[in-house]
Amino acid sequence: MRGGGLHFHFHLWLVFLFALTAASFGLGVENQSVRCIAAERRALLDFKKRLTVVENRLVSWTSEEEECCNWIGVGCDNSTGHVVKLDLDAMFTTGEIGSSLLELKHLSYLDLFSNHFHKIPDFIGSLSELTYLDLSGNSFTGFIPHQLGNLSRLLCLDFSRNSLSSFIPISFDNMPALQRINFEGNNLEGGIPKSLGNICNLKELNLNDNKISGSLGVVIKNLSGCAKDSLEALNLARNRLTEALPDLSILSSLRKLSLSGNQLEGPLPVSNGKMSQLVLLDVSSNSLHDCWNKYMILTAINLENNDLSGIIPNSLGSLQTLESLRLRNTSLYGEIPQSLENCTALKLQDLGDNKLTGIIPPWIGERLNGLNVLRLRSNEFHGNIPSTLCRQQLLQVLDLSLNNISGDIPSCLNNLTAMAHLGSSMALIPLVGITYTVDFIGAIGINFHEHLLVVWKGFEREYGNTLGLLKSIDLSCNKLSGKIPRELASLQGLINLNLSRNMLRGSIIREISQLKSLDSLDLSTNNLSGEIPESMSELSFLSMLDFSNNNLSGKIPSSTQLQSFNATSYSGNPGLCGEPLRKCPGGEPPKMPNNGGNEGLGDINIFNW
Repeated sequence: MRGGGLHFHFHLWLVFLFALTAASFGLGVENQSVRCIAAERRALLDFKKRLTVVENRLVSWTSEEEECCNWIGVGCDNSTGHVVKLDLDAMFTTGEIGSSLLELKHLSYLDLFSNHFHKIPDFIGSLSELTYLDLSGNSFTGFIPHQLGNLSRLLCLDFSRNSLSSFIPISFDNMPALQRINFEGNNLEGGIPKSLGNICNLKELNLNDNKISGSLGVVIKNLSGCAKDSLEALNLARNRLTEALPDLSILSSLRKLSLSGNQLEGPLPVSNGKMSQLVLLDVSSNSLHDCWNKYMILTAINLENNDLSGIIPNSLGSLQTLESLRLRNTSLYGEIPQSLENCTALKLQDLGDNKLTGIIPPWIGERLNGLNVLRLRSNEFHGNIPSTLCRQQLLQVLDLSLNNISGDIPSCLNNLTAMAHLGSSMALIPLVGITYTVDFIGAIGINFHEHLLVVWKGFEREYGNTLGLLKSIDLSCNKLSGKIPRELASLQGLINLNLSRNMLRGSIIREISQLKSLDSLDLSTNNLSGEIPESMSELSFLSMLDFSNNNLSGKIPSSTQLQSFNATSYSGNPGLCGEPLRKCPGGEPPKMPNNGGNEGLGDINIFNW
């Protein structure tokens, strides 16, 4: 099943196919006793005539091959020979959905995902045996035909990732079996019809990325029929819902709630703390404040981009199943409460872009030893980087930039072993998941895919599905001093290293060439001196380099890699020469001027240009 949106993927089709194969119909093209019904074979050939198929993907659909049950994408009932399944998933066909499908009177499964048909025909509402209908990813425009309301056996309906507009016209009163509805990624407007709330078996409703408007309270009221007891996943993210959050506890079975990117405001009602089944909560990018309550089994909280404006409450420490805590850009201040050390299941902690103060608590390294991501960027933390962070063997993203952290970079960072390995070792993708059961189809998994804002090559970028491949250390814009520890060179999986805008001294470590995976390296605006190591030329994946505004000297090593960067990557180092900067005088590195004349010349290091 499709339509996972930014962060959610559904795999209904796999489970459904298994159920069909192993149970009810006994499908199988290997059983040579199956004989295709002649009228249904003709109907399929007529259906094909109206299509333009790329790369002969339906090459088996020919009049010479009488056994249509052997055709690609066709499934038959072994006992009757009737076509019960048509799966043209991602065939990239174009054309018209022909009415000859009406001859397939036993068709129960129709999957036309990721093709390019012209419009949704009204007659689909006459395919009365359908239990599964997936027309997602087809660029359909216009209206959803109201005739679809006649499909009384339908369990799953997916029209996601099209360009359907207007209101939701279907009356769901005659669709009591529906358990999953996915209209994500369209242009649907208006509200949610009351008939949706009367579907007593409804388990998931996905309307992310539409133009649904009005009061969220009205939406919840319209869902308060018998659906309130069955609904487990409600996705209304990135719509135009307004007003304060209503009492959501009426949805007693809800396990996943996504309301991000709307125009909601005010606090989260205290009564919502009674939602004992809630596992995933995303109300980010609204105008909420003071929305703190205890949700004892929550696994993921996303409140980023709200105006919470307060301290992090101690009560968060009661969420001992919490794996993802996202409080970025929420106007929080004060210190990180010690109660969070009880959240030992945490894998991602993003408290960035706030006004948090104090030191970085040592217990983060001592107690939260399952962290994959620690983002404390852009706060007011001071003090040293606690050496206990070196115990985070699963950590792949460490961002402490834009604080007031001082002292040395801990040499023990080489113990961040996840960054020493090549490839992905992050258990974040998927981070967490919930499962519910749809009759006849089986278990459905909803996986929550994490995303993260990372400053990369000077730009803030969001990483989603590729987050597990990212291995990054960003300690920029602090007051760190001392030398770059040689031990960093053992983190051979590191892709991004940013130590810029500190007070680091000494030379660029020669062992830096061991960081073979580096794509971005920024050591600018420090007090680094000496030469650029010749071994730098071995970093073949490097696409961003900034050594500007240091005291580096000598000739830039000759290599295609280092000469490919702009001169600004080396500017502000008066002693540097060679391409892409000025040529070194006489073809040799220039000597640094001796302010004391010739006296003491023997003490000058002639390589310290």
